[in-house]
Amino acid sequence: MRLKVLLADDEPYIVEGLSKLIDWEAEGFEIVKKASNGLEAYEYLKNNKVDIIFADIQMPEITGLELLQRIKEEEISDAYFIIVSGFNDFKYAQTAIRYGSMDYVLKPLSKETLMEILAKASLMKDLELKELRDSAGMKRAYLIQNLMMLLRGKFEDRHLDYIRTNLRLSDKIRYIHVSFDSILALDEYDESELLSIKNRMFECCRGYLGINEDHCIKDIPGYEEEYEVGFIYCDYMAKEREITEKEFMEGLSRSFERESLGIPIVLLIGKSVDELSKISYSYSSASTLRSFKNFRERKPIYFYEEEMQVNEKKVALCKKELDSLIAAIEQNDKNGIDVYTDKLFDEMETASLVSETINMNTNYLLFRLIHLAVEQDESVNQEEVMLYISENVFDTGIARGSRLHTKNFSYEYADYLISLRKNVSRGILADIEKEINDNYSKNLTLRELSQKYYVNSSYLGQIFKKKYGMSFKDYLSNYRVQIAAGLLLKSDMKIAQIAEEVGYKDTDYFINRFIALKGCTPSKYRKNAGEDQARI
Repeated sequence: MRLKVLLADDEPYIVEGLSKLIDWEAEGFEIVKKASNGLEAYEYLKNNKVDIIFADIQMPEITGLELLQRIKEEEISDAYFIIVSGFNDFKYAQTAIRYGSMDYVLKPLSKETLMEILAKASLMKDLELKELRDSAGMKRAYLIQNLMMLLRGKFEDRHLDYIRTNLRLSDKIRYIHVSFDSILALDEYDESELLSIKNRMFECCRGYLGINEDHCIKDIPGYEEEYEVGFIYCDYMAKEREITEKEFMEGLSRSFERESLGIPIVLLIGKSVDELSKISYSYSSASTLRSFKNFRERKPIYFYEEEMQVNEKKVALCKKELDSLIAAIEQNDKNGIDVYTDKLFDEMETASLVSETINMNTNYLLFRLIHLAVEQDESVNQEEVMLYISENVFDTGIARGSRLHTKNFSYEYADYLISLRKNVSRGILADIEKEINDNYSKNLTLRELSQKYYVNSSYLGQIFKKKYGMSFKDYLSNYRVQIAAGLLLKSDMKIAQIAEEVGYKDTDYFINRFIALKGCTPSKYRKNAGEDQARI
């Protein structure tokens, strides 16, 4: 993008001479205004942004010094200002500098001097933009950190205060998961392709939210191999568009369809809460939908309230058949699973197979199975088991909630329980840690490692998190950042080179992860370390 230049001089030949002294466009600049006096320049600047101003010190209406003083006092331009003068007088130069002029040069202006000034102005502009990006990145990272504290339900008043100050909220808010709707489809793409799709998904979400784009969250830690974004929905977002909440969500869903991401996208709408401090409940309910939606008819949007509501007058809980099925799953009895699944569906059909009946019986089955898994191994929790369920109930060509779907899921879950009973953690975590140390720059996934060491991927993720206090994905990311920090201090490699060296093909993503862990950009980290070394 070319830098915009304004030339102001009451001598036309001076203006024309400057405009023809160099090939401005070839050098990366564009002369957008030629003003014949200071007042004309002043009026233009009130409504137009420029990057560089060349102004004669003596002009009618308003002098160059007066123009400089006005735009600084009224804060109408932050352009790089150069006074061009025929007076070789230190007092003039001193006054110009006091008013904020970046340079004071004498007429006639040579090509070499002009090129030197433009190079300096261009460099300062680059540094200014970089500082703005770094500052915005830091602010964004801190906002996300505070939001994540609230979503986890582990926050202090200062976290609430910061978010209330930096986000526009309302009385009714929800957390929305925007998620890939096919775990199997993830195997068709490598990590860089999935990251690219996720980035497009994130930008699509931000674009739809418009001025509320800061409500979007791109990186949600805590879920193995999850490729999701999310956002905090406030009821004013639909009201200001004069549409209903459902229409708002449908519009967002259609925007993902138009983006043609290659993977179906689903919106998981957490329950509505009336206070920011309760957003963790909405977040948890949206996470719950991740599992339960897999036993519902596939659709692009799931509202927590709709999926969990039960009309007691129309439903029947087939407890006897459910308890028998659960026992068969616990005993890994494949024949029993077949028998009691059939009995369960026969009984539901007898009791009138309405959607509420299926939902109630499915909910009972899943909650009992979650509890059963937690009993097998104290290192797992309900949310982790729900993640396993979410990853393992996808069956191509099989209707969700059908007999065959329930049988196949039950077979998988019986095997999962066997993994939980085995003491597989001994020695394996040390092997996984060595894999990270040796291959951190490669596309490591927990799924591939679980296949290599013959252990269920969800269970491996659970015992890994128990030992290290974080997910495999976060551990790998933190390890990469630590290696990158060492390279920043010990080499002169460029940031993009370091990012690729430690396993990040997306430099922006690497910078965001670095900021989240180190509290500053890689460039600032390197600079600060250099300054500390100079002081020693």
